[in-house]
Amino acid sequence: MATDVHRPVTPTSAVRVEGLTRSFDGRAVINDLRLAIRPGEFVALLGRSGCGKSTLLRILAGLDRDIEGTVLVPRRKAVAFQAPRLMPWKKVWRNVLLGLPGRPERSVAEQALEEVGLGHRTDAWPKTLSGGEAQRVSLARALVREPDLLLLDEPFGALDALTRIKAQRLVDELWRRRGCAVLLVTHDVEEAVLLADRVLVMDDGVIAHEQHIDLERPRDIADPRFAELRAELLQRLGGDATAAEAPDTAQPAQVAKADEAARAAA
Repeated sequence: MATDVHRPVTPTSAVRVEGLTRSFDGRAVINDLRLAIRPGEFVALLGRSGCGKSTLLRILAGLDRDIEGTVLVPRRKAVAFQAPRLMPWKKVWRNVLLGLPGRPERSVAEQALEEVGLGHRTDAWPKTLSGGEAQRVSLARALVREPDLLLLDEPFGALDALTRIKAQRLVDELWRRRGCAVLLVTHDVEEAVLLADRVLVMDDGVIAHEQHIDLERPRDIADPRFAELRAELLQRLGGDATAAEAPDTAQPAQVAKADEAARAAA
């Protein structure tokens, strides 16, 4: 194993992975994988269930070190998972500071909560939060770490269509403001094209396809080029471009209606 979780970000590379292999019971889930992410780049990772996406994210986060190969990542990194994982016995602001070294001031949490639009929920208990609010608290908890690398493991998967659109916009805004590198693991092809500079498709434990997304921001799902990129990625995943991407993914008409509602609520 060769890992260095304290590697400084260089002008050309925030993450560098070479020859990464991770096996479970003798079966290689990740097999001689190579990956590079530039500073400030937004990368989305697609792939079928069980292809190793979340395993790769856990390795980059330093949560799984039983590996072979070289993994170079920044010292300052943070993770947001699909489940917000909030401590129900701690108020929102204390959840944001959870795990930070030393004794950070409450104002640190308040600033992060303001950034995600939850300054008014600082003293709330987690059980009183909506799903979207809980996910924003999880994002605030990641942001207080001032990460050079933000790892997102399907953070919108459990949200309804309208809340998902709002959360996607928030992440896009935070990324542009913060300028950190982002790796988003998702099953949603549309989401990947909407947010990422580059989309990777993982298959058989390796990066099997790479697609640069050269669309202007903010992106429009009605743009013909958007539809072309989405269809191409679906084909790479072995899916039908005219079919639903996944049971929990809204159809285009539903997304359009939700997007219109989100614009009205903004």
